[in-house]
This record gives sequence, C-alpha cells and structure tokens, in this order.
Amino acid sequence: MELEVQIESQMMALPVEADFQRWVDVAAAGVDPETEIVIRIVDREESADLNAAYRGKTGPTNVLSFPFQAPPETGIKMLGDLVICAPVVADEAEDQGKPGFAHWAHMVVHGTLHLLGYDHVNNDDAEIMESRERDILAKLGFPDPYL
Repeated sequence: MELEVQIESQMMALPVEADFQRWVDVAAAGVDPETEIVIRIVDREESADLNAAYRGKTGPTNVLSFPFQAPPETGIKMLGDLVICAPVVADEAEDQGKPGFAHWAHMVVHGTLHLLGYDHVNNDDAEIMESRERDILAKLGFPDPYL
C-alpha cells in the first residue's frame, strides 16, 4: 500500500510511519500494493468537528474512515482516508488497561477494515469484523483487543 501519514496532533508519543505501514499492509493484504491510503493523526477538536459533520455525533472519536473510489477511467487507486484522534486513542488504552502501541495497531486495523467494506452495524457484521481484526492483530503479534 502507498501510505501517506499526516501528523496534525500535538501528542509526541505516536507510532512511527513504519509501524503504520506494517499495520496497513497486513490489514489490507491482497489489495493492489499501488493503492493509496492516508492516515491523518489529529487532536480532539478536528476529530470532533469531523465526527459532527460526517456522523452527526458530538465529541471526538478514536477513528473515522472515509472510503474513496475514483471512477475507473481516472486510474486512481485509493482506498481512502483514516482520521485517528491521538488523545482519544491514548485515553482509551489507559482506561482499558491496554498497551498504547497495541491499541494504535487495533485502531489502524479497524479503520482499514472499514475502508475495505467491513462494518459492525449489526451483530452478525460485528462478529465477522471483530474476528478479522483478531486474526490480523494476531499476525502482527498483538493480543485479542476484545478481551
């Protein structure tokens, strides 16, 4: 995958681009390697603004996924954008007693699966998506995030 990481957060303790690349590559295994994905790391204000504008929800959230499919005649291969709120991810990891690095990996995998069409709107879909997340995270050496 062709990855662009945009850091718009003031947080200093973030994974490095190589980590993001590895997580995306494993989550999107089988996708054309020339396909582009953008990961934008933001603070609470930008996350809250996007969450309100695109989901009608108040406050920041951990990850937002914006799938993109260009018309075939353009030749553009883009999976979409992930917007990850660094302070929310850090707070969730602490609240859930998880290592921050593992929670970052989970958020990237989770968001990438959304870009690939997975969802968790109903119980059956959630079970499928969570199973896929567990498998990918295990391949990356991380424990089950749902324990």
